[in-house]
Amino acid sequence: MPFKSLEDLRAACLDLSAGSDSAAAAVAKRQDTLTKPPGSLGRLETVAAWLGRWQGRDMPKLDDVKVFVFAGNHGVTAQGVSAYPSEVTVQMVANFAGGGAAINQLARIAGAKLDVIPLDLEHPTGDFTQVPAMDEQAFLAAVSAGYDAVSKDLDLVCFGEMGIGNTTPAAAISTALFGGGAEKWTGRGTGVDDAGLQRKVVAIEAGLKRHADALSDPLKIAAALGGRELAAIFGATLAARKNNVPVLLDGFVCTAAAAPLARLHPTGLAHTVAAHVSAEAGHRRLLEALGLPPLLDLGMRLGEGSGACLAVNIVRSALECHTRMASFAEAGVSEK
Repeated sequence: MPFKSLEDLRAACLDLSAGSDSAAAAVAKRQDTLTKPPGSLGRLETVAAWLGRWQGRDMPKLDDVKVFVFAGNHGVTAQGVSAYPSEVTVQMVANFAGGGAAINQLARIAGAKLDVIPLDLEHPTGDFTQVPAMDEQAFLAAVSAGYDAVSKDLDLVCFGEMGIGNTTPAAAISTALFGGGAEKWTGRGTGVDDAGLQRKVVAIEAGLKRHADALSDPLKIAAALGGRELAAIFGATLAARKNNVPVLLDGFVCTAAAAPLARLHPTGLAHTVAAHVSAEAGHRRLLEALGLPPLLDLGMRLGEGSGACLAVNIVRSALECHTRMASFAEAGVSEK
């Protein structure tokens, strides 16, 4: 396990590289020579520079793209916060293995490998209205599982999740990190009715009150109010930074899972791009708080890494334009 204590993990979060300035500058310089008005490809140009910075290449590549879906179960579902029973998490992991889920189709279309990592599904986290979701060792084990999954040879990664009830810990973490009241961060998740929505708000408020002594520390917030799959996404996001692998963030749960890194380090999420803004209440607010403009806004709220996978195709388009377009000189096109 790479982290023996919260302080080991904190030290790792505070020691982050800035990527390659020279590669990013080289990408931007080439963009200005291509047969188009400068800046006319909009975010495709900045996405290409982002890839270059974190891959350390003036001509980035996307030969090895991987989607990780982390799965966990949540004790807080005992509070009636989800429209589905917890056994659906296990059933969906089987569906992923059988190739029948949305993420299987989207990963195939994106040319991405899919790796599904279940995290102790037989043992849900603690009900955070009563006890911490995870003690320190359980939290570090989940963080380490995510951290160990991401290798240096990857060109781009997407993170997704599966966990019935996990929009509740996502909203709880967001409220704890950024304030504003639980009701502003809480949505209907898998489709709860008005009574279920109110139960989610009440559960989050109870968790915040019970764990008030943890609320000044982003890592303790993630342990007390989060879940194993969220902790794994946090660890995977950190590992991607350490390994200079760019990350496409998926929806509300994934973004909330990574958000503590931004609270620990001012550029903690600089290696990430928000793939999309989901329809789940709280995600747009969270992206705004983190300063992460989304690439897509399609009204999605599935999770699984689905929005991130869709955005892989945009990143591929940015790369193709960067690497295959002709310069003015090559094409014999007059510049202004």
